[in-house]
Amino acid sequence: MNLDGSVPGQISQAAAHLAAGELVAFPTETVYGLGARADNDVAVAQVFAAKGRPVEHPLIVHVVDATAALAFTMALPESAQRLMAAYWPGPLTVIVPRRPAVAAAAAGGQDSIGLRCPAHPVALALLRDALTAGVPGVAAPSANRFGCISPTTAAHVRAEFDAALWVLDGGPCEVGIESTIVDCRATQPVLLRPGQITRSQIEATLGQPLGWRNTHSPRVPGSLASHYAPRAPLRLMNAALLSQALALLGEAPLKLAVYSRLPSRTLAGSAWVQRMPDSSDAVAHELFAVLRHFDEQGAQLIWVEEPPDTPEWEGVRDRLLKASST
Repeated sequence: MNLDGSVPGQISQAAAHLAAGELVAFPTETVYGLGARADNDVAVAQVFAAKGRPVEHPLIVHVVDATAALAFTMALPESAQRLMAAYWPGPLTVIVPRRPAVAAAAAGGQDSIGLRCPAHPVALALLRDALTAGVPGVAAPSANRFGCISPTTAAHVRAEFDAALWVLDGGPCEVGIESTIVDCRATQPVLLRPGQITRSQIEATLGQPLGWRNTHSPRVPGSLASHYAPRAPLRLMNAALLSQALALLGEAPLKLAVYSRLPSRTLAGSAWVQRMPDSSDAVAHELFAVLRHFDEQGAQLIWVEEPPDTPEWEGVRDRLLKASST
């Protein structure tokens, strides 16, 4: 069931569905989310059921601003406040102490909770209308089956779920990979998931180095070893190895798809070729759409050139490493 995010009345309609405890898929600047009112554990349970997601794997709660975030936490650590001031609205999630008896299902039963204010006009309008309708925040993972490729268009969402789902169309997502996640509860904040906002940017904002994930870190979305995976097996290779593999392959009639910056003549034996852009932001923007296209074309194997191991590529590398860990 489609709703048009360019029509204010239809955004209000989507907010009313959320207030009634129904699911609504909606756009953010990162990917499309599958949303339920975060303060209603029964509504949130529908998200887990629709995605086939383990109930202990927490969701991020989307709020309209820092004031609305206070419905879900009794205390915002100084580091969280600094990051929120610098990057909200934007693709950054802060992990903070959860307010007792609030959003337990969305938090996967943990005493921490992830909060984010998205920088998409349709998402912000939806959150404002939802707040007016009594919904303090919307718990929303990516709007796809658990472990599969995240959606960056409304068409991707409709391909994942049946027609009974409300889908608020806000056009293609600008960023294309999920938000950066920072655990702000300790004295030294910890980067739990890389994204468009880089480690170096966060460290500059906080004026201190970030810690590293350990056994005491909370569970967060996208933290499993295998995630974001296409149907076809994906192999990640450096440019030299990819070039050698393609040379050995020759003109073999494999249903092979390649995403690479190698010269086009090197890729001649592949069934489907997509040139990888030179900038990390451009790759992030199109990555999930490219992988979905390869699946739709019937690729049986996907070879991807490993991106540079530099800070600005950390989010893309994270998604590709997890997509290849199947």
